[in-house]
Amino acid sequence: MAEISEFLVVVLVVLAFLLLLGGLGIWLLVKLGKKAAVKAREATSRITTHVNAMGTGDAAEVERLRLDLRREVALTRQAVEQAQRQGWGLGELPRLLADLTAQADVHDQQLGMYAQQRRLSPYVDHATLDRLRQHQATLTAMCARLRADLLSDQVHHTGAGIADLGQRTDLEIEARRQAPDPLDEIDDLYRRTMQERKDLP
Repeated sequence: MAEISEFLVVVLVVLAFLLLLGGLGIWLLVKLGKKAAVKAREATSRITTHVNAMGTGDAAEVERLRLDLRREVALTRQAVEQAQRQGWGLGELPRLLADLTAQADVHDQQLGMYAQQRRLSPYVDHATLDRLRQHQATLTAMCARLRADLLSDQVHHTGAGIADLGQRTDLEIEARRQAPDPLDEIDDLYRRTMQERKDLP
């Protein structure tokens, strides 16, 4: 009887362990599924924007504005991240980029709503479209100014590094030259003097 109860306890422990593993596996699958769904939605949105941008009309123009803005923000983010990796003092620039990215996301949503409304309705709101274009131009100009400033800093840092390397190269070349031996100079002077005496009539 004791052997049967021990066997049942072992079986129950194994079943509990398997249930725990199964529950953990299901939890991980649900978590991964949610992440995959979010990524799929983002990819679908990007693909839809690209397809809609290939058309003609105001809606396609607005979709192209969305793509341009996303590209400008991504390029600016890459420039700031590269500067951070190189250890430059950026001050408040990362925070400014975060604010700019948030504002670009809001503008992107507004452009998306306008493009959707424009595709569904034949009525055109030219005033809103003009304002959206102005906001687009302002945001892309800010991104371009930030990248230009970072590139200027990079060129300055590179120029300073090249100048330092040039000075070190000159010093190393000078250090590698052998100093003339004073005895060789005296010997050479003696030979020239003797040669000049021979050449005199």
